[in-house]
Amino acid sequence: MTKKIAVLTGAGISTSAGIPDFRGPDGVWTKHPEQMSVYDIDAFLTNKEEREYSWRWQKESPVWNAQPGTAHKALVKLEKAGLLTLLATQNFDALHEKAGNSSNVIVNLHGTIGTSHCMKCHAQYNTADIMARLDEEPDPHCHRKLPYNGNMPCDGLIKTDVVYFGEQLPDGAMEKSMKLATEADEFWVIGSTLEVFPAASLVPVAAQAGVPITIMNMGRTQYDRLATRLIREDIAVALPKLVDETIAAAQ
Repeated sequence: MTKKIAVLTGAGISTSAGIPDFRGPDGVWTKHPEQMSVYDIDAFLTNKEEREYSWRWQKESPVWNAQPGTAHKALVKLEKAGLLTLLATQNFDALHEKAGNSSNVIVNLHGTIGTSHCMKCHAQYNTADIMARLDEEPDPHCHRKLPYNGNMPCDGLIKTDVVYFGEQLPDGAMEKSMKLATEADEFWVIGSTLEVFPAASLVPVAAQAGVPITIMNMGRTQYDRLATRLIREDIAVALPKLVDETIAAAQ
């Protein structure tokens, strides 16, 4: 019987690909707390200057231009081997998608910068298309023509699908993650400090269900005592190694 592995990834998997984290000692928000407003929903909705700053900041952020690292590619390998049932991520950098994991396994707990939507008519956009036109349109609005409104453009605000402060997590994301984490044969936590809830609660929930837990993170977490295996090594090296060992053992 094929082993089922559920995975939760946090900032640590992306710092290995060159994206600075937000909350660590050298984190973006630790050094520049004023930049937290970039992802504040109230500021975004009420202030045109804040919106323009938010879009510009996101376009210039390493998040937007980053490429997947060896650790991201290792999880694609795990999925192709038929062992990965869940890839829940706290990252919104879309690197799991860029690396080649499928939407069947990815759950973006904090949303994703890869896609955007109109907040009025819910039309979907590729963020890349909006970023390409940001110089002409620094405060993007929806151009979808509404047939029931005399084909006038909708003109609603466009926002990336990142979950901003003050917004709910995507519908069903935690429920799906909890279900698959508790049904797995192993639950791996890769590069998460396990400080942000509700995502962090997946660990005690999986442990309660008797699922063996691996925590791979450079620093300690509050749930290390629940882990059957703790790996404090460079994720870019340690995760590909763990994936290869797991695939070999399954054959």
